[in-house]
Amino acid sequence: MPGGRGIGSGGRGLGSIGGGRGRNKGGGFGAGGFCVCAHCGKKIPHERGVKCTNLRCPDCNRPMIREELLASKKTKGDSE
Repeated sequence: MPGGRGIGSGGRGLGSIGGGRGRNKGGGFGAGGFCVCAHCGKKIPHERGVKCTNLRCPDCNRPMIREELLASKKTKGDSE
């Protein structure tokens, strides 16, 4: 259209640019589960809205990791 804004394709946006799902295929691990210390093995219940990596182990003061992530890393390490 003359004098238009040059948006193209009816002005519906950018399509699929940047539409990837990111880490962990875009999904969280849910509300349940545990945060685990990869160093000493201490497990604490995961709290919804709190990242395990933001927590420190109460026994050895090292960063915690989500139980599912730790399990997948061990599985990948065993197969190599």
